[in-house]
Amino acid sequence: MKTLDVDAIRRDFPILERTFDGKPLVYLDSANTSQKPRQVLDKVQEFYERHNANLYRGIYALAEEATEMFEGARVTIASFLGAADPSTIVFTRGTTESVNLVAHAWGRKFLRPGDEILLTEMEHHSNIVPWQLLCERTGATLRWFKVTGWDGQLDLSAIGDLITERTKLVALVHQSNVLGTVNPVREITDRAHAVGALVLADAAQSVPHMPVDVTALGVDFLGFTGHKMCGPTGIGVLWGRRELLDEMPPFLGGGEMIETVWMERSTYAPPPHKFEAGTMPIAQAVGLAAAMDYLNEIGRDVIHAHEQQLLGHALTKLADIDGLRILGPMTPEGRGPRSPSRLTACTPTTSARSSTSSASPSGPGTTAPGRCTGRSASSPAPGPRSTCTTRLTRWTRWPREYARRSGSSRWRERRGDAARVAVPGDHPRSLPAPAPQGPA
Repeated sequence: MKTLDVDAIRRDFPILERTFDGKPLVYLDSANTSQKPRQVLDKVQEFYERHNANLYRGIYALAEEATEMFEGARVTIASFLGAADPSTIVFTRGTTESVNLVAHAWGRKFLRPGDEILLTEMEHHSNIVPWQLLCERTGATLRWFKVTGWDGQLDLSAIGDLITERTKLVALVHQSNVLGTVNPVREITDRAHAVGALVLADAAQSVPHMPVDVTALGVDFLGFTGHKMCGPTGIGVLWGRRELLDEMPPFLGGGEMIETVWMERSTYAPPPHKFEAGTMPIAQAVGLAAAMDYLNEIGRDVIHAHEQQLLGHALTKLADIDGLRILGPMTPEGRGPRSPSRLTACTPTTSARSSTSSASPSGPGTTAPGRCTGRSASSPAPGPRSTCTTRLTRWTRWPREYARRSGSSRWRERRGDAARVAVPGDHPRSLPAPAPQGPA
């Protein structure tokens, strides 16, 4: 297997040419959003400069070129996922919209009171809230796989009690965005299918980092996001089994999703266009395909092996730090390139500050995960009380009282005078108020 030429890859990313206080930018926040190589930036720019037009309807050269590039991107993505049929690739804005599409189009049609949806405690909020809303509407019930504790594994000991004839859908993350745990999706899928349940995999973190084959996973739906894998923002994918997509009603109405429209009723295009209402993010789809070509050129197996080597080194070094507790699997096997930890007497926010204090004002890009995750990051009892990962930018909430008092817009609401830093597992605390910005 070939090795990565890290210096050559770094040169592919224009943003990494930036320096802060004379030091090169170090960016460690790719799980939040990745930077973009020139190959992707150039492809998006080429589309706008040479091929920009709307899809399908035009009978001139630019429209035909744009349509060919957009549909060609769909073919590239299907191949990247091991999907034999490009019509099973639905373009969305990202993983969040992909999950919501299934919740609305499949869930509202097929779920009834007493049915159950099974989630895990390590889910991103985007794979929790849509199902909560769906249960409120349909009368279905949520159930949960627990996390075992510090080692960050799913507790499958009660799988026989959790997956029953009442289970209609299992929705789980392939690779945890907090713990890095790679879940046994195929094993859970086989158990779900045995009782007639469907499985949706959130692959936002796995598709960028390892080869993912929808046929090998055996799932029924899979969603991921382009901007986490060197692609543009505003583009994602839902892959679904064709027979399921055929049965599902449209998610949004208007534009290319129609077949015919009468005053009294409408008929709809077949998948995937049935789920692609309005003008699609054409340049972004072209850019996502370019990102996949870029990753394939380097070699996804090579990328995965390199990341596993780095992860093993990080876990070894972190284990030597007194007072620091690593969350999730202790070896690279069964784990993606994430190294969350908990430092004694240290919150995620203070860890974020300390991790960047000796660096430039930009710091190594890092994020505290409390806003994105469920119980595994916010109230994991019995387990880690809070997590502190290599994504350490603090997040804040700004009270509505300031917006009402100042008579300002939502933007000013988020820049209020009593900002509260929300730290998973800790009480919010007040920050100093900013200087007045004019008459009260």
